[in-house]
Amino acid sequence: MKLKHLIFAFAFITNSIVAQIIPTPMSFIKNEGTFNLPNKIIVNANPQLQSNPAFWELFKEVFPAKIKKFNGQKTHIELVQKTFTSATSNFIAEAYAIQINKLKITIEYADYPGLIHALMSLKQLQNTGKNTFPCVQITDHPKYSYRGMHLDVSRHFFNTDFIKKYIKMLAFYKYNTFHWHLTDDQGWRIEIKKYPKLTQIGAYRNGSQYGKYSDQTFDDKLYGGFYTHEEIKDVVQFAKNRGINVVPEIEMPGHALAALSAYPEFSCNGGTLLSSLKTQATISGLPLKYKATDITLNRNGDSVIPLKPAIGWGVFDDVFCAGNDQTFEFLQNILDEVIALFPESPYIHIGGDECPKTRWKTCDLCQSRIKSLGLKDEHELQSYFVQRIEKYINSKGKLIIGWDEILEGGLAPKATVMSWRGISGGIDAANQNHNVIMTPGNPCYFDHYQSKNKNSEPIAIGGFNPLDSVFYFNPMPQSLSPDKQIYILGAQANVWTEYMVNDKSVEYMTLPRASALSDALWSHRNSNIDLAYKEYLEKIELHKTIWYSWGWYFRP
Repeated sequence: MKLKHLIFAFAFITNSIVAQIIPTPMSFIKNEGTFNLPNKIIVNANPQLQSNPAFWELFKEVFPAKIKKFNGQKTHIELVQKTFTSATSNFIAEAYAIQINKLKITIEYADYPGLIHALMSLKQLQNTGKNTFPCVQITDHPKYSYRGMHLDVSRHFFNTDFIKKYIKMLAFYKYNTFHWHLTDDQGWRIEIKKYPKLTQIGAYRNGSQYGKYSDQTFDDKLYGGFYTHEEIKDVVQFAKNRGINVVPEIEMPGHALAALSAYPEFSCNGGTLLSSLKTQATISGLPLKYKATDITLNRNGDSVIPLKPAIGWGVFDDVFCAGNDQTFEFLQNILDEVIALFPESPYIHIGGDECPKTRWKTCDLCQSRIKSLGLKDEHELQSYFVQRIEKYINSKGKLIIGWDEILEGGLAPKATVMSWRGISGGIDAANQNHNVIMTPGNPCYFDHYQSKNKNSEPIAIGGFNPLDSVFYFNPMPQSLSPDKQIYILGAQANVWTEYMVNDKSVEYMTLPRASALSDALWSHRNSNIDLAYKEYLEKIELHKTIWYSWGWYFRP
């Protein structure tokens, strides 16, 4: 049956041509007929686009035809930059509009990301077998300004080919941020030329935990890897070409064991105190084996054995020493190189989560810092640490993001908070007039199980975040007053990889859930969310053929 002039505004329909677009467009009108892509097409675009070869590579993924130079004649595809406005904004970022008739496709876009979003909608509409497009009118823009997906490459490492594949998936579903978790206890993954031991030592561990966490089983295989400056620049440019900003995360003050293994002088003890060890003492879950030749002396003259990157999962007591000024010099030098590698990201993520205070409580330098600054306790010392780093990052023209633990002891002045321990941290931060990205464990942790029957699924860290809970997620707390709701920028899914040992593991855990979250963050939904979910399930049946074409190992 042909549908004529069907208005699709804040609603869902079952026509397969319309229903295949994820996330759902704001306004959609379906007309009769199709546009058939000729073998040679004439495209009219502004000079800036014409001189961008990376854009034309992406363009040809959607329009696989020979492009003829425009010289004033009739065009097949028109690319027009314009300003989109609304009652509340003089400019709507990432907005686009598409009009397709039997003779021509016209794309209007607010900015480069908006143009990429338009191409992705067209790619989803395309009849790939015949290179035809239905005659439609679309007007669209996102509900939330921050729509992110995270990937942990410290627990398990993924090469740049897979990182690019992951970014292509994000662009396809109109995400605009890739959060790259580059450092942790189990591995340092970013080359820092000033400190080569970070990758020579910190990027490799002497084994990995496997199986269920409760089993406490480990292998002894050397594991690791890292990204060079050149590889990072390549990934950042690849993402930029697809309208994706890359936010790097350099963990501090906790989750620092890999860094401290390379440069133990920036820990509190300079190693593991020999006096604290029992005969069968364990580090990172394995019996600690050391020789007499391993023993060295720390700055206090105590006998210590070297720290090692963690081979097990969890939280570890050795963190950056907050009382040592040289620690901050070390971190600032690292941040200088990181900032240079991510020049267009407004943010640097500094972690700030799960920082044990055990070492600080017995460290003479940390206790001296607490006393000299008149701090109440080690929580306020962490706040001092975060605020000192924030001041430095701000001086470089960047803002910090931290997990919600940075609220402890007082929030840094310009910090953006990622609320992961539920939404309460985000509510607290918004009420203090700080920007917030919602990423609560339920339902935004994609390392959690997708079925209540855990035996039917690959081993995961725990929890239960099924597809429907992701789709129904609303990042806006209803308890916030309207004047505070403006601080909720959006949301993000986190992909922690303790149990994702290879590319296929990540793929299985992210799709289809990533497509569901994209709809939650982009679409201007009406009140009938149950109907919306029903229609979404019809869409992903069509998207499976796309995922197969990518070679993506998705969950059925």
